[in-house]
Amino acid sequence: MSNTSLASLLDGAGLDAGTSAAMALTADNLGPAITAGLGQISLDDIAASEVVLVTLLLDDSSSIQFAGNTQAVREAHNLIVEALRAAKQSGDVLISCRYLNDGPFTDHGVLYAYRPLDGAPLLDTSNYDPRGGTPLYDQTAATLTGVAAKLAEFEAGGVGVRAITVIVTDGADQHSHIHRDAADVQPILTGLLATEQHLIMAMGIDDGATNFRNIFGRMGVPDKLVLTPGNTPSEIRAAAIMVSQSVAQASQSPGSFSQTAFGGFGT
Repeated sequence: MSNTSLASLLDGAGLDAGTSAAMALTADNLGPAITAGLGQISLDDIAASEVVLVTLLLDDSSSIQFAGNTQAVREAHNLIVEALRAAKQSGDVLISCRYLNDGPFTDHGVLYAYRPLDGAPLLDTSNYDPRGGTPLYDQTAATLTGVAAKLAEFEAGGVGVRAITVIVTDGADQHSHIHRDAADVQPILTGLLATEQHLIMAMGIDDGATNFRNIFGRMGVPDKLVLTPGNTPSEIRAAAIMVSQSVAQASQSPGSFSQTAFGGFGT
């Protein structure tokens, strides 16, 4: 997809001026990373009248490995995928996973673009080996701009869409070049949440220094959809179970989606 095609999709997204401007800046600077996440699935591949886009943005910075949490992050991804596969409406879900960094497993950071759940690989030693930096703001902006483009694509074809994005990190932003502050991505999150078609969840794994509730709050993530587990595999797994249950519930119907948006985790 060209930058022109991406811009056309975003123009049709029906978002407010502030959100559109922030997404246009992101598309101009991070266009290849955005389009890599859209994938080849199109309207012709969709039989349902409504789909749910689940997008996972996972930290693959070296601190994950240094803290001994590599396997715990793999399990967080896998728990979400498995919970969605077990849900009644699993056939209506399209899922994508991307990392904060481009690497040997990814295309501009995208491990796999949108696809049915049965085509989503689980994470293991062959596809997740955290060794990068933490461009949290840039990659959040690229991820959510891609979600907006995919939403617009399906809506233009008459397919109803809801979206759930999950962000997992163990540190504050250190390496973004375009969006250097949480406030730079806030218009994107706020604009998407205002459509009432999008849920954004975040997990900040304790690094002993970062106030994740403050950072995610300034980015625009609702506090009721933020988890801050301690820096041990058991605490990360417990938080991942809660996220996976909430994602699976929200994917089931417009009513359960709204319930999760209103009540947050554990509803």
